[in-house]
Amino acid sequence: MIPLGLNRRCVRQALIEAKHDRSTATRIETVSRHFLGSPYKSAPLIGSAETPEVFAASLEGFDCVTYIETVLALARAATVDGFIKWLRKIRYEHGRIEWMKRNHYMTGWMRNNLREGMLHLVPARGIPTVRHERLLNVVPGLPSRRATIRSVPKSALSRFARRLNTGDLIFFASTRKNLDFFHAGILIRNDERLLMRHASRSQGGVVEQELGDFLKGNRMAGVVVVRPDHSE
Repeated sequence: MIPLGLNRRCVRQALIEAKHDRSTATRIETVSRHFLGSPYKSAPLIGSAETPEVFAASLEGFDCVTYIETVLALARAATVDGFIKWLRKIRYEHGRIEWMKRNHYMTGWMRNNLREGMLHLVPARGIPTVRHERLLNVVPGLPSRRATIRSVPKSALSRFARRLNTGDLIFFASTRKNLDFFHAGILIRNDERLLMRHASRSQGGVVEQELGDFLKGNRMAGVVVVRPDHSE
């Protein structure tokens, strides 16, 4: 199946830029840099409880989730067809293109991609974490579901940050009782500086900024970080 909006030339260009990178982390760094300045696109995916799901793969604009999905799929791929395969697998449970199988909530996104072996949690050993119980019900037409999140609070993040590397994916836990995470990004380590690349609604596109600045400007219940495993 050819995804809606797929531009093979753009995919090939991104793959060419990363072809000499030897690790998943360096490929993520290269590919995520490629899309800096791309416009923010609200609700870029097509489908709902009443509308058939359409598999879309446009590289012309992103929200925070589709930016991460696109970068991760490109980092794992060697060809355009490989990119399509990985994007489908990352976005949908068992790769099934159905609205109900799309990973709407990030707890499900992480769970399914952890189970597929594409990610692993960065452990917070020795660092206090906080447990949050949520009843997720913000997606119209999707049955409510309970979720438990264990996150590292802001107050402990300076210690946790020492363990974080380029290519790690960071998820920001919401303070709302009916939502698990409100934003996500890709971490880039530059010596002692920890930066985040993300599709920002408020800034109108894909940007790079100091992680500390984002933390200061946003309320959150804590963070969860996962690390992409080496591609097959």
